[in-house]
Amino acid sequence: QVQLVESGGGVVQAGGSLRLSCAASGRTFSSHDMGWFRQAPGKERESVAAISRSGVTTYYADSVKGRFTISRDNAKNTVYLQMNSLKPEDTAIYYCAATQGAIGARWSRRDLYSYWGQGTQVTVSS
Repeated sequence: QVQLVESGGGVVQAGGSLRLSCAASGRTFSSHDMGWFRQAPGKERESVAAISRSGVTTYYADSVKGRFTISRDNAKNTVYLQMNSLKPEDTAIYYCAATQGAIGARWSRRDLYSYWGQGTQVTVSS
């Protein structure tokens, strides 16, 4: 069992930056691929980024490529999402999620993530 707690959300002006953190409980953090998803009001939850267990491989949605960076620190059981050049359309609740094992190129599939955090609100004002 893995418990995930996100932090770092807030209100920021367009063009600004935020760094989200997701702290995981348990001793198996390094065995999980990790992902960030977001859900805007009235929209489906969508994938944002993911990172392999070792941290070597990362994946990004086209909408955030070049602006967001996912990273992880397995010694601290934490995954991060650095968000730069934020836009109003980035406004959403951001969730981190963990898989049971490696999923690689299937990283954007919500159904492959077994554990989810409670989410943190990110609001970007224009």
